[in-house]
Amino acid sequence: MNGIPDNLQTLTQTVLSEARSDAEQILADARQKAEGIRNDAREQAERERKEVLDQVTRETERLRSQSLSTAQLDARTAELKGREELLNRVFEKANRQLPAMQQWKEYPQVAHSLARDALLHLRSSSARLRADPNTQKHLGQTEIQNLEKELNMHIDLGAPLEQGLGVVAETPDGRRQYDNTLEARLRRVQENLRAPVYHILMGESQ
Repeated sequence: MNGIPDNLQTLTQTVLSEARSDAEQILADARQKAEGIRNDAREQAERERKEVLDQVTRETERLRSQSLSTAQLDARTAELKGREELLNRVFEKANRQLPAMQQWKEYPQVAHSLARDALLHLRSSSARLRADPNTQKHLGQTEIQNLEKELNMHIDLGAPLEQGLGVVAETPDGRRQYDNTLEARLRRVQENLRAPVYHILMGESQ
């Protein structure tokens, strides 16, 4: 009977030893899992930090690029506005100088050319030709008859123009007309002249 307590004690120690071993293993596993969780958390935090940093960098670059584009657009707009104002002043001055053309010694030929060009553009078998008083002086009966023979059309002189310098050709019913005043001709060529005039003003070669 004395051997039973000894066996119980041995059994108890064995169980306790196994329990301690199991506890240590469980604790080691727990520590390993905890370290893994901490490592995963650090890696996730680093990924998130990098993603946020990348996003901030992209947004900063986008805003910088947008700001630069806006500044470039504003500068270009200001340049074009200044160019437009300069060209408008040039053409306004040219428009104010048109009356002086009627004082040229070549103006009789200019008047004839304006009338002929207007009648050709009208494309009609008969026409009414209107001109400002100064231009009309150079479109007498002889000039009109010569134009009729040349263009094979009937031409009447209408009432003088109240506005504009040059001529306007229109059909007898007034439904079609071709404005060939000096002002209209300047407006028609103005767009094509803008670039060459600007280069000349800036001292640039075309």
